[in-house]
Amino acid sequence: MSRPISITIDSTILKNNLSIIRKISSNSKLWAVVKSNAYGHGIRYIWKLLLDADGFALVELEDALFLRKIGYIKPILLLEGFFEKKELEIFDRYNLISCIHSEWQIDVLEHFNFSAPLDIYVKFNSGMNRFGFDLKDFLVIWNRLSSLKNVGNMTMMTHFVNINDFSYLKNTRRCISSILDNYKIKCCFANSAVILFSSYFNYDWVRSGILLYGLSPTGNDSDISNYGLKPVMTFSSKIIFIRDVNIGDILGYGNYIIKEKKRIGIVACGYSDGYPRNISISTPVLVDGVITKTIGLISMDTLIIDLTCCPKAHIGSNVELWGNNVSIDKVACMSNTISYELISSLSSRIPILLK
Repeated sequence: MSRPISITIDSTILKNNLSIIRKISSNSKLWAVVKSNAYGHGIRYIWKLLLDADGFALVELEDALFLRKIGYIKPILLLEGFFEKKELEIFDRYNLISCIHSEWQIDVLEHFNFSAPLDIYVKFNSGMNRFGFDLKDFLVIWNRLSSLKNVGNMTMMTHFVNINDFSYLKNTRRCISSILDNYKIKCCFANSAVILFSSYFNYDWVRSGILLYGLSPTGNDSDISNYGLKPVMTFSSKIIFIRDVNIGDILGYGNYIIKEKKRIGIVACGYSDGYPRNISISTPVLVDGVITKTIGLISMDTLIIDLTCCPKAHIGSNVELWGNNVSIDKVACMSNTISYELISSLSSRIPILLK
C-alpha cells in the first residue's frame, strides 16, 4: 500500500481562475506561467486545463519539449531564454520563443543558421537588476536586434521590483512611455501582482503565475478572494498512528516535552515531502473538519498533530495540510517563507490527483 499523501488539483477551480484572470486583463493576451512544474501543480497533469490561455511561459526547456511532443501548438516562451548556443537548434526545430537579456545572446543569434527567424522577448532592467538591458541602452539594443535577419517578432519585456512603490512605478512608466511614444512596440510587463493592482501596465501580453493557481502574490488572501479566485491545490495526508502521551513525555526530535496530557496523531508527511522543517509549533491543520495544530519538530517522513480537540479522529482520518480550509499563506507565515516556496518545493514522490 502506498503512503496516503497526495496533492489534489481541482480542475474546475483552475479553469475558473483562468477565466477570471482573462476578464481582469481582457484587453491583453495571456501567458499561463507553468514554470517549476506548474508551481508544484504538475505540468503534465494540468496543461490540458489551460488550453484557453494564449500560450505557456516557463523556464525549463525539457517541459517545453514535452508540450510540443504531445501536440501543443500555441506559443511557448522560455522566460530565461537559451543558456548555450546548441540549444538554439531546439528553439528553431520546435518553434520556441526566447527571452533575450544579455549581449552574448545577441552575438550567438546573429551568427546562428536558423530555418526561420526566431521570435524573441527583449528584456530590460526596470530596477530588479536580475536580468535585462539597461533602459538607457534599450533602443540601441532594440535597433540592433531589429536589423538581424535571424530575428522575427519582437516584444519588450520587464519584471517590476515593487508595485507598492508609487514613485518607482511612476518613474518606470515615464521611462517606458518615452520609448513607446516614438516606437510601435509590443509589450509584456504584467505579472500576477501587476494584473491585480497596476492594470495600466497590462499592454499586449500579461503573465499569470501564482494568481492562476488561486494564491495571492502578496501573501494576503483577501487580495484575491473578492475576485472569486480560489486555491487549486489541496495538500493532504492521513493519520497513520495514534497514541496518548502524558506530562513529561518527549515528542520526536528536539526534546519537545509534553506539559499536559494529550492525544496525538502521526501524519504521513514530512520535510522530505516538502512540508517545511522550520515551521512553528501550532501551525494549523484540518482533521476531519476540525482545525487543530502541529506539535514538535517535523521529521523526514512524518509530523505530529494534537488530537485532543478531535475525539472522533482515527487512523485513516483525512488531514488537510493546506488548501481551501487551511491557508497556505498562514502555513508559509508560520515557517517564515512565502507560498511560492512551499508549492515549488513539493516532492516528486507525492502523487498528483485530478478531480
